[in-house]
Amino acid sequence: MQVLLHYDTDHGDTHQGDTDHEDTDHEEPDLDIVSCSEQDDARFAELLPDTEVIWHVLRPLTAADMDRAPKLRLIQKLGTGVNTIDLDAAAERGIAVANMPGRNAQAVAETSLLLMLAALRKVVAFDARTRRGEGWPADRALVGGELAGRTVGLLGGGEIATLLRGMLEAIGAKVVYTSRRQRPGDPSWMELDDLLQASDIVSVHVPLTEETHHLLDARRLALLPRDAIVVNTARGAVIDEAALVAALTGGRLGGAGLDVFETEPVDAGNPLLKLENVVVMPHVAWLTHETWDRYFAVAAENCRRLARGEELLHRVR
Repeated sequence: MQVLLHYDTDHGDTHQGDTDHEDTDHEEPDLDIVSCSEQDDARFAELLPDTEVIWHVLRPLTAADMDRAPKLRLIQKLGTGVNTIDLDAAAERGIAVANMPGRNAQAVAETSLLLMLAALRKVVAFDARTRRGEGWPADRALVGGELAGRTVGLLGGGEIATLLRGMLEAIGAKVVYTSRRQRPGDPSWMELDDLLQASDIVSVHVPLTEETHHLLDARRLALLPRDAIVVNTARGAVIDEAALVAALTGGRLGGAGLDVFETEPVDAGNPLLKLENVVVMPHVAWLTHETWDRYFAVAAENCRRLARGEELLHRVR
């Protein structure tokens, strides 16, 4: 089975056959895994005609890509969000799409905590000053704060938010959250606008949909207390970036920790990259050795199921 790992990594050569599956009664498919950089469109197009399965990360997969892959049977998302896959086009062509919810939850929760602490303790500014030999004494304006005693509002109530909540409460933060479904009897559940007004830090953990696009717009960002911090490890377009820049540069917000952006890879001219009160990462909150191991276990198992004609794990479409 020809598998195309579409990401900038050599893990495809080192994880062939990794799996948590214990059933050895069936013959395993021979997985011929070929890696291709997401930036190398020419090589990607060259490999598509023989590809039966794409292990997909971030670069959007379009109807045109699928038309160049007549043997394609499965698009396996290495992660959860499938907003970068043309699901309707896949369905029209009889191509299955599957994801793997929860496999990156630990890594993303830890990174969300990291970004909160980095923004609170003004790591970007201190890092630059230290490298210039100006790290001590500290400017009074750079005195940071602690998570303990602060209220953190989580947008979302899924596995990542649940793991993060445990970490935050262990530190001593108060955690509130909002989700699509109200949870009667849970005093920590709040309506979105109420949550924003109560939160010293807000962290985004919702998928990008028509309903969540620019969910945090200028009006909602203005509901946050002065000097609040915004963290996003979900999808960039959940936040209106122009409104976020205005709130940060205008002194309304204290900082931000961002792993995702409205346009990715983020352009070097993005004004968020020039702000000392913003900590940035290039959509790698999920990227750990442990996450890769969990990803490849599910991906290999779904290839086996595809070969046997069995039901796929976490089929989306």
